[in-house]
Amino acid sequence: MRKRWIALIVVASVLVVVLVGVYWAGRSLFHMPTAKGVDSVVGEIGGERVLGVFAHPDDEQTVNGLFWRAKQDDGAYTAMITATAGEAGHQVPVVARQEDLGIVRTAEALKNSFNLGVDEHEVWDYPDGGVPLVDEDELVDRLVAAMKRIEPDVVVGFWPASGATGHKDHMEMGRVTELAIAQLKEEGGAYDGPDHLVYTISPTTALSLFGGEQGQLVVENQPDPEYAMSAETGKKHEGWAIHASQEDYLQSAYDLPAWLVYLLWDQEFYHVRDLAADPIE
Repeated sequence: MRKRWIALIVVASVLVVVLVGVYWAGRSLFHMPTAKGVDSVVGEIGGERVLGVFAHPDDEQTVNGLFWRAKQDDGAYTAMITATAGEAGHQVPVVARQEDLGIVRTAEALKNSFNLGVDEHEVWDYPDGGVPLVDEDELVDRLVAAMKRIEPDVVVGFWPASGATGHKDHMEMGRVTELAIAQLKEEGGAYDGPDHLVYTISPTTALSLFGGEQGQLVVENQPDPEYAMSAETGKKHEGWAIHASQEDYLQSAYDLPAWLVYLLWDQEFYHVRDLAADPIE
């Protein structure tokens, strides 16, 4: 009997070692070695008013750790703009008539940002999937007007060449954000733009393995991040439950369940542009 117990203990110990090894190997897929770990990116750069500029409802899921900690830890004023209602999205699972999806996803976005403590959130009505076709001047002017009203010292958005996921709407909103900031600086009014532009960056190795062609596009066209911070995975799980029409998005897109993704991907990564040292021309 004693030998049997010893054998069981040895087998259990080996299994534990194997599982721990598998976990750390999987976690390394979502690690970015250039990124310095910080409690809060907004706190690190001294932000007090933060504006996120996105394309679709649920885009804020990529940055909810940043916004949650900016509000809870740093006491920052936080705001979001979402350019489309996401009406052309694929429902996973189906929760509404497709013709009502824009209304449903708008409500999901507003509810999720409220759950993150965001102070205000505008959802615009530009066409989902058609943002690059919208008049550029109209988008820039509307964003400039919003920035003048909110007066953010930190703007969070997409890297224009990659858009975090390779989606053209993301890429266009990233480009428009830069144009709006450049216009504010050129106008030189009482508010002449933010101090920092913060880009959300996707994990390179994981995207290379699971992201397909779009993932490879992102990997090849995004900068390395300087900062890593907690992804607040509990808030991400809450967010996907709130975004009921997209709740199974991760499983659908990457063939991995959300619980496993966030067990391994528990950090958010950011490239920060100091606009005094590196202005947008």
